[in-house]
Amino acid sequence: MRNIIIVCAGLLLVLTGCKRDEYYRDGGKANADYPGDMLQYLQAKAVPFDTIAQIVKLAGLENTFHQTDFTFFAPDDDVIKRTIGNAKTSGSLNQFLFDVGRDTVKRLADIDSLIWRKYLQRYMFKGINRLKDYPQIDLDLQNQYPGALYYSYSGDVCNIGVIYGDANKVRYIGPRSLIISYVLDINNAENAVFRTYISSSDIKPKNGVVHTLQYNGAYFGFDRNDFFTDVYNTGLHSSN
Repeated sequence: MRNIIIVCAGLLLVLTGCKRDEYYRDGGKANADYPGDMLQYLQAKAVPFDTIAQIVKLAGLENTFHQTDFTFFAPDDDVIKRTIGNAKTSGSLNQFLFDVGRDTVKRLADIDSLIWRKYLQRYMFKGINRLKDYPQIDLDLQNQYPGALYYSYSGDVCNIGVIYGDANKVRYIGPRSLIISYVLDINNAENAVFRTYISSSDIKPKNGVVHTLQYNGAYFGFDRNDFFTDVYNTGLHSSN
């Protein structure tokens, strides 16, 4: 009898779908809770967050990631590698620096800590916001489902919303996924750019929530031109 009850309960979950406050990974549910703080989570997940954990320290944000409750849209290490690259990596910081006759980045610490802090904070938002806390967005019907604008720790603005997928030819009853878009001009917020989907949402360390950005060829800070310009104007620390 107990086995029959378990089977029926499982079937009920399949038919009704996942609750909105559950943890999603590419449309499927996984274990959300992590028994440590946010920085410990990043350090424990060496792949794909080892480099991001180093940048947290270089940015002087260790205490924030240890103690403060906030929402972090976490870029992975590949974003950093692609952004910095080397002198032959098309579209990278090091190619840019090489082309203008500047020294290239050889280690993360070559870049000023204030720059790391500024651009890491573009991914950090006050409060604890799970997927269920964000409004719906439909990229084809943004006049009806626009998502919402949120100020990051850096003071920059992002549009964040939940895309409701279709299922069985019925709109908006399918799997849900977060999307974050960087807003270049607050006066033209509907023209948000640098859209990035979330591959894993609602990861819950002891402080805050982590949403992992999907691999999509993005650059650190969303707009690489901003990052490149700040590095150029500030200069690099000596690698010696």
